[in-house]
Amino acid sequence: MKLLIVESPAKAKTISKYLDGAYEVKASVGHVRDLPKSNKKAIDVELGFIPHYEISKGKEHVVSEIQALAKNADEIILATDPDREGEAIAWHLAELIKEAKVKTKNIKRVTYQEITKEAIEEALKHPREIDMNLKLAQEARRVLDRLFGYDLSGLIWKKVRYGLSAGRVQSPALRIIVEREREIKAFIPEDYWTISGEFKTEKKVNLSLICEEEPRQEKEAERILSEAKNKEWNIVDIKETKVKRAPKAPFTTSTLQQAASSRLGFTPSRTMGIAQKLYEAGHITYMRTDSVSLGAQAVLSISTFIEKEYGKENLTVRTFKTKSKNAQEAHEAIRPTHVEKENAGSNDDEKKLYRLIWQRTVASQMSDADVLRTKILANIHGATIPAFSANGSRTLFPGWLLADPDAKGDDVELPKVSVGESVDLISIEAQAKQTQPPSRYSEAGLVKELEKRGIGRPSTYASTIKTIIDREYVEKIGSALKPTDTGEVVSTFIENNFAKYISDEFTAEMEDELDDIALGKAQYIRTLKNFYTPFTKDIKEQEKSEKATNLGEADPKFKCPKCGGSMIIKLGRGGKFLSCSRYPECDGALMMDGTEIKKDEPIGLHPETGEPIFVKVGKYGPYVQLGDGSATEKPEEIPVEVQEGKKKKKISKPKKIKPKMASIPKEKPLSEVTVADALVYLSLPRTLGTHPESGKIITANIGRFGPYVAHDGNFRSIKIPESPYTIELSKALELLAQEKKPRGFAKKKK
Repeated sequence: MKLLIVESPAKAKTISKYLDGAYEVKASVGHVRDLPKSNKKAIDVELGFIPHYEISKGKEHVVSEIQALAKNADEIILATDPDREGEAIAWHLAELIKEAKVKTKNIKRVTYQEITKEAIEEALKHPREIDMNLKLAQEARRVLDRLFGYDLSGLIWKKVRYGLSAGRVQSPALRIIVEREREIKAFIPEDYWTISGEFKTEKKVNLSLICEEEPRQEKEAERILSEAKNKEWNIVDIKETKVKRAPKAPFTTSTLQQAASSRLGFTPSRTMGIAQKLYEAGHITYMRTDSVSLGAQAVLSISTFIEKEYGKENLTVRTFKTKSKNAQEAHEAIRPTHVEKENAGSNDDEKKLYRLIWQRTVASQMSDADVLRTKILANIHGATIPAFSANGSRTLFPGWLLADPDAKGDDVELPKVSVGESVDLISIEAQAKQTQPPSRYSEAGLVKELEKRGIGRPSTYASTIKTIIDREYVEKIGSALKPTDTGEVVSTFIENNFAKYISDEFTAEMEDELDDIALGKAQYIRTLKNFYTPFTKDIKEQEKSEKATNLGEADPKFKCPKCGGSMIIKLGRGGKFLSCSRYPECDGALMMDGTEIKKDEPIGLHPETGEPIFVKVGKYGPYVQLGDGSATEKPEEIPVEVQEGKKKKKISKPKKIKPKMASIPKEKPLSEVTVADALVYLSLPRTLGTHPESGKIITANIGRFGPYVAHDGNFRSIKIPESPYTIELSKALELLAQEKKPRGFAKKKK
């Protein structure tokens, strides 16, 4: 019997079909071993950073099955993913097989870029040994991340707040988001005016023109308006420029995440999950890659397809070179495995992402598009004001846009005019505006920035962003990433005390060193020692520093509500708040907007139950609470057997009943929350009625992603003007009948 081991059951199923029973194909279901959660026994630093692995929780039965199959196998093929993680999984599997005292020595490794019959058969012709350099590079990253994370997180627990954490790539990513937020807060807007006019040509065709300059003074804007209204206009110049639009390179991991965000509204983690399924089904090549190159056979297939479908005039074979200084092993770009298959995937999301990959791949080997760009300039006689202009474009030769029409944009046709021609001013207006601060990063924008700075790897971007969101260091406002109070405090602490270790230069250089280990140019122990020796010294130095509980003095206008003293800014579970500077002698506290935080004073009583209602601030923000938490369930009488068949009744301890809580909407000032408001908030989740078909309950509630209605595990968002507090059953049924839309941006209509 021949045994072939891969990571996922889906991949195992696909490969089994290609091998016609020649191999028993078994899935390890990802990693089978990892470092233990306890850091004390995870890594032996003194003996050379030796990691101590244990079988991952829940994987014991998988390991036992693989070991049992291995004992009866004449040949064992480790066919995990073609990257460092895949190499590490292969090594761990080999070690576990050896631990089971399997006699066979014929354990080999094979790799492939795509899961097709041809690729698998070719890979099996070229088995090799496990690449220990790749395995060591992965191990070095894992050990490095553990040492950095545990040691620095432990210090943050002591100096800032228990439960917070840091990470080698996570912390630089958070710093980038926090730095942008500081830019936004420091931004001082400036006034400016945009001036636009509506004109008619000599042929009575409408022409819209915009002032080339945006005056910063209202007086200048008024002068331009006055001159424009009182003088004759004519066309002063017409500029026509023929430009070529070249196609972009095929997708890497990061560019796929960016394009899927802008075109489809997918988050990076969602994109990678969909791509994984497409890869495992054999539709696309491996989706974790820094490379933009295409294999010779792939280029030949794509060229044949283009010539047949679009004509020889649209074929231009191109070779793209990888620009990323941190590019990993020689992978191909992400592409369809069979270019003649224009659509693939088992659901709507998979079909959309596959189509995006297909379009980019085919377009990359097609001719440039020729576009004619036209600019019309007009001014008054004497030209005492800036010129007004209109821009248009027209596609002369579509080229690669035939394969990717979504990238084309709309042609803007301008009316036919000639230099010197008079135009009549119909109307003109100036609109006052203000300059805007830089935008917050979207997830795709952060991926682009991380790649540009050389921080992390394609395979880490999605998980890094997910981590800082899950740990509530960052919140998503629409598509924008905004640091929370906790995120700002943690980042500031690390920047002030460990700036070197989260700098762009240090993080990128460390990635380069891990690359060198993979290439056999650097040593595992020396690399880790060069990092860890000064790092532990810096950690010990900071152990002596004071606890970072005081985040600065509050605005003098805020006074302690109890003693009238000054206030200081502190970090609590719910974010920043103002504490009396005399704490613990005085426990007066305010929210950042000046609202007093009252601990045990109810805003009123429930009109039916008489229970007190409180306004509180917790880990997830302000909320109302019904009851003081002292209510208990009725004690149970439990019969207990005693000697000689006699029974004795034992009274159980009364259990406390958790009080009902409900979030307060962000826009509602806490000082204005009334009992009536609280009763509305506490009404959630609301039972709206039963579904006419299933007979199951339909409810309305507010969750992590906003208000929604739910029925039998099926959810639909509630949009304004509807509200979870007032929505009726009929409207809920309408929403549930609609096709479920993916989270993210709606695709813009052309």
